[in-house]
Amino acid sequence: MRWTRPASPDADRGSATVWSVGAIAVLCVVFGVVLALGQAVLARHRAAGGADLAALAAADQWTLGASTACDRADEIARAQGARLTRCALVGEISDVTATAGRGPFTAEVRSRAGPADWAPPGTEPGGTEPLPPRSRTAESGSAGPLPPSSPAP
Repeated sequence: MRWTRPASPDADRGSATVWSVGAIAVLCVVFGVVLALGQAVLARHRAAGGADLAALAAADQWTLGASTACDRADEIARAQGARLTRCALVGEISDVTATAGRGPFTAEVRSRAGPADWAPPGTEPGGTEPLPPRSRTAESGSAGPLPPSSPAP
């Protein structure tokens, strides 16, 4: 049996520094990832807000022509921190695409705006059949008028 000398109490001196540096490095990486995700979310929200407001602006200006409506949409998108990359008007409906962010954090959002019940003249919304004459009838199919609404208690 060989006799070994016991380790000195100073043998572990400085090991906490190594562990601290490792923990700080891991926290820096996590913080960087959180910042990158925040940047991506910010770009997405900016693009969505710019696209939605630009589509509304273009739909509001459709009577002045497509170029005027798209110019107004571009102005609104830039005010929101986005870039208008596409703008099209079909009747009263505007269809725009806005982009925000740079590099790997670029987000592109498409938005449409126009009247809720818009359909080509003489057609039912979403279909091609002519619209029947509208009358106020009950849902059950009876031809009688709807009963008057009673006030809420």
